[in-house]
Amino acid sequence: MTLLRNLDLLVLALALPVFVVADLPLGGWVTAAVIWAMWRGIGAVTDRKAAEADDPKKVVGIATGSMIGRGWLMGLTLLGVGLATNDDIGLSAAVMCVVLFTVSFTVRMLLRPFEVNGAGQSPTPSS
Repeated sequence: MTLLRNLDLLVLALALPVFVVADLPLGGWVTAAVIWAMWRGIGAVTDRKAAEADDPKKVVGIATGSMIGRGWLMGLTLLGVGLATNDDIGLSAAVMCVVLFTVSFTVRMLLRPFEVNGAGQSPTPSS
């Protein structure tokens, strides 16, 4: 399960040789790596805060705020890098971030039924 949970990081690591061999701008890979590190770091902190919260409204607020905020952070950072450098760096970073997000989101959705809740029991689907 640990490998699957970190599949996005494996994809990021495997993308580096692809960037080198395909002669893609390494600035794009570095930008995507920094953005993805921020994405995962902020997500880990907010997930922990949401898990500690007792009020369901607070949990939803933290989770929603985190997703919206991280999306804006990613988008504005990619836009800024694209405008500050050249289009190739911005585009390659954006494509890499989309791939990483897709892998991460897919894995989270696939593993969701197997997660254990706070009571130490697997969640049961509602009938």
